[in-house]
Amino acid sequence: MKKNLLALAVLCAMTSGAAFAQQAAEGSWMVRARAVNLDSANKDSTGLGLSINDKVIPEVDVSYFFTPNIAAELILTYPQKHDLRANGLGKIGSLKHLPPTLLAQYHFTNFSGFKPYVGAGINYTRFSNVRFDPAVQAALNPSIDKDSWGGALQVGVDIPLSKNLYLNFDVKKVFIKTDVFSAGNKVGTFKVNPVLAGVGLGWRF
Repeated sequence: MKKNLLALAVLCAMTSGAAFAQQAAEGSWMVRARAVNLDSANKDSTGLGLSINDKVIPEVDVSYFFTPNIAAELILTYPQKHDLRANGLGKIGSLKHLPPTLLAQYHFTNFSGFKPYVGAGINYTRFSNVRFDPAVQAALNPSIDKDSWGGALQVGVDIPLSKNLYLNFDVKKVFIKTDVFSAGNKVGTFKVNPVLAGVGLGWRF
């Protein structure tokens, strides 16, 4: 019995050592730069048919690998400007949003030639520079809640190109919404809830 326990302990130590040796060889940090297509769901309960335009945005993320399989990723961009539209009225204004997202990830390491991963986490979005056309402002006196908290889901893959360089494909679903007010009274909720599909390069060190 003691011999079996000793053998198991040695095996665990060797496996753990190999895993950490692999992580040390690859590095614990990874930085990716992506071009991302933002495709908004544009679900609106105000009755106005609110929507924002889709666009391609730049994205940078920083990941830290606690083990070869477990990592945390912080996703960043700069404030993105969007046109705000309503059914039958066209463009009624504009706004900017800044949506940093923090994800916990599991990376699969038993595939040859590519490294898929899945992630889940939380998003905080700050709406700023909210502008409405003068006629809309005078008629409705509209405003929105400028803070949004929501979940985020992710699936992606890193494909090695060289020792530390990777080609990355990534898709995220981010839950972003804001309450809409007219003359201080809530009239509904506007859900952006975009799908973000990106491609880029990653450097691990």
